[in-house]
Amino acid sequence: MKDEEEENTIPEGEENEDVSNDAGFEDIKTSSGMQHFYENNNEEGDTITKVTGMYKDWFLDYASYVILERAVPAIEDGFKPVQRRIMHSLKELDDGRYNKVANVVGHTMQYHPHGDASIGDAMVQIGQKDLLIDCQGNWGNILTGDGAAASRYIEARLSKFALEVLYSPKITDWGVSYDGRRAEPNNLPVKFPLLLAQGAEGIAVGLSTKVLPHNFNELLDASVKILKGKPFTLYPDFLTQGIADVSNYNDGMRGGRVRVRAKIAQLDKNTLVITQIPFSTNTTTLIDSILKANEKGKIKIKKIEDNTAAEVEILIHLFPGVSPDKTIDALFAFTACETSVAPLGCVIEDNKPLFIGVSEMLRISTARTVDLLKQELEIQLEELKNKWHFSTLEKIFIREEMYIDFKLYGDREALYTYLYDRFEPFKESFVREINDDDLQRLTQIPMIRITRFDSDKADDMIAKLEAEMQEVEHHLANLNDFAIAYFTKLKEKYGKGRERQTELRIFDDIEATKVVLRNTKLYVNREEGFVGTSLKKDEYVTDCSDIDDVIVFMRDGKMMITKVDAKTFVGKDIIHVAIFDKSDKRTIYNLIYRDGKSGPSYIKRFNVSGVTRDKPYDLTNETAGSQIVYFSCNPNGEAEVITILLRQVGTIKKLKFDIDFANLAIKGRSSKGNLVTKYPIKKIELKEKGISTLLPRKVWFDDTVQRLNVDGRGELLGEFRPSDKILIVSQSGKLKVITPELTTHFDQDMIVLEKWNPKKPISAIYYDGEKERYYIKRFLVETENKEEAFISEHANSRLEIVSTDYRPVAELIFAKVKGVQKENQIVDVEAFIAVKGFKAQGNQLTTDKLKQVNLLDPLPYEEPVEEVPEPTVLSDEDAGPVQLDDDGQITMSLD
Repeated sequence: MKDEEEENTIPEGEENEDVSNDAGFEDIKTSSGMQHFYENNNEEGDTITKVTGMYKDWFLDYASYVILERAVPAIEDGFKPVQRRIMHSLKELDDGRYNKVANVVGHTMQYHPHGDASIGDAMVQIGQKDLLIDCQGNWGNILTGDGAAASRYIEARLSKFALEVLYSPKITDWGVSYDGRRAEPNNLPVKFPLLLAQGAEGIAVGLSTKVLPHNFNELLDASVKILKGKPFTLYPDFLTQGIADVSNYNDGMRGGRVRVRAKIAQLDKNTLVITQIPFSTNTTTLIDSILKANEKGKIKIKKIEDNTAAEVEILIHLFPGVSPDKTIDALFAFTACETSVAPLGCVIEDNKPLFIGVSEMLRISTARTVDLLKQELEIQLEELKNKWHFSTLEKIFIREEMYIDFKLYGDREALYTYLYDRFEPFKESFVREINDDDLQRLTQIPMIRITRFDSDKADDMIAKLEAEMQEVEHHLANLNDFAIAYFTKLKEKYGKGRERQTELRIFDDIEATKVVLRNTKLYVNREEGFVGTSLKKDEYVTDCSDIDDVIVFMRDGKMMITKVDAKTFVGKDIIHVAIFDKSDKRTIYNLIYRDGKSGPSYIKRFNVSGVTRDKPYDLTNETAGSQIVYFSCNPNGEAEVITILLRQVGTIKKLKFDIDFANLAIKGRSSKGNLVTKYPIKKIELKEKGISTLLPRKVWFDDTVQRLNVDGRGELLGEFRPSDKILIVSQSGKLKVITPELTTHFDQDMIVLEKWNPKKPISAIYYDGEKERYYIKRFLVETENKEEAFISEHANSRLEIVSTDYRPVAELIFAKVKGVQKENQIVDVEAFIAVKGFKAQGNQLTTDKLKQVNLLDPLPYEEPVEEVPEPTVLSDEDAGPVQLDDDGQITMSLD
């Protein structure tokens, strides 16, 4: 697997400051240029110095300022200061029309003291997240990495969502701008988990933050679950889409990691297409990484086309003969098609950094939203009470004709005393005490309004106010339910089109050695004992890559694993060299060796795993002068039959006999083996090539990662011998029969995946778009390793059902025609049609319009069972008498 990339990069346009590549507070390190600020309090020879004086104060002030005022968002509203000031300026400028971004930037400079460039970049980033700002013009493209047009050419206004959830002046916590001239919000009263929806990234002095974006609807659903006391989980969701493995997300805290992959599909046998890209990349950086991997020989591609516009489309053209499946894995292993993102939940709370997970962030946001809603309701209730109070005063004032005697009172104090006395009998009717402000308003009522006063209308208005007050009091008494309804309303109003973009899936681990392109050649000098890629005048072995391991066997019985290099000495008299795969359990080595210069000969079978690189291992009995006299490497556990020819020594009678390696148990490489003979052997000949003695390999399909495996994960497909294959049928009406390789990729529309039985017919019901009729057919697969369509290729043709049962049964449900409903029909497919050719159209099923076709339980059928004889295995005591001669000449090698 490729090395994980550093995640603390500075995003363009963010308000970031250096200097940390870790996620937390770090020791302050000073440069040599600041030596005159140091006070050396250490013994001579020590290099640790203490920061003192003005530099200490300045640095701490600077670090605090960067952390609090530039790089890290506040937990209250999810904004960094520059973002908050932009949103405040947009609100001040808001009149429903678009404003030039340059004007917004200029207005924001009244609050933000860091210049127009930082403001413009931050505003573009907010706009590209398509949540708070309604953008007009070229705002750039997060998919291609193209920048926005100049601020004088693009326009912006607040989105309807921002207007609804970001602003509420009556409950806003206000402060003073940097120059003291204007009021600005310390925090906006955001009634939504904005920080988690948009994400945030920044590098400050000594710490950094990286909050990943999450799905709009999922955040609202999770907030509702919090209020209902139900458990919830949050996973990131990216605008660039892609596929993410969040199994190690760690709630967005330090130590977590999210793996994100591009979505790659096979367009045809020589073309791959990328339709979604990973978070933190764009098509430009992605293509550059692919080209670099191609230049380094990690992958092999013909050319790349970038057709990205509103949607990503990168075409990767392959050379003929290059495996698309292997190339896809190589793209994940060696390019930016897979990236690793390290989240870090760091926010500002009470002017201090706080490290928390996304779940706790959402709980804090939800609680704050409830509190803000409560404050708004309380203010609304107070305003309604004041309206009700004055309306009641006004009604009594006019009804009792208190205004008539105004002329009797020459000063305000006497008039107010008169009014207080007149209202005294009604004081129990009011929600609060009457004050001078109330009386002032009453004395200012125009006479025309008094003369036109309608008591019934006044009563209706008061009743309406009382109903509204009752409703608000109900909301306050049931604040939890009110908040739930608020979140639900937000989802209904703004959630359409904000469904999850990133697919969540557990990734399989890709071994780089299995997918790397073999772009160089391995050579061997057997006599002198060298292997390497620079020995071009010597014997060619195989293609290899610079990350491969090589396994080498020597005639003296030594074995070694070493890294591919230009030239490596491993030992003289090399008899076998190959690329080594440590996870390969099915490659079996068959070996006969002579113990010492004239000792008996032993035979054994073994596999190799769990070795230390560059350490020699002795496969013999470690007797001096031992020598390998027969060797074969068998990739699928094949066991050949050999003929032993003995030398005429003494009275020995049987000079020729056969040995079948299938009769030997497979043991470890360090086993002594079984005795062949104590007599010298003249020659060893291959009598018969062997078949695999290993048990058929069980293969599973893991639907989670859409991959085959031999580890028992997912659904068991069956036991596979080397000649066995799998059948794949897609909803598009295509099928193919292939060898079950663990690197195989599967399309999303796959509907059948099973072990292929060549004698088992396939049944299908399909709609022919050209003839506008339903057809049924049964056929056998005629070609292997080639995808072919078994229904007509008309655009309107579609596959209804497909079955691999011997005797399938289908149910036809007819559509209602002119009010007449035809009864369902049961079809015995075996009786309806015989097995025909793959290309046959089949028989017409019905002329009626079908509503649905269902596949029912098949009719009984007993499948013939193929018996496979079990091989016999000899123990160490079962070996017959045989031996090799002193020269130990190898006459046959099955490499």
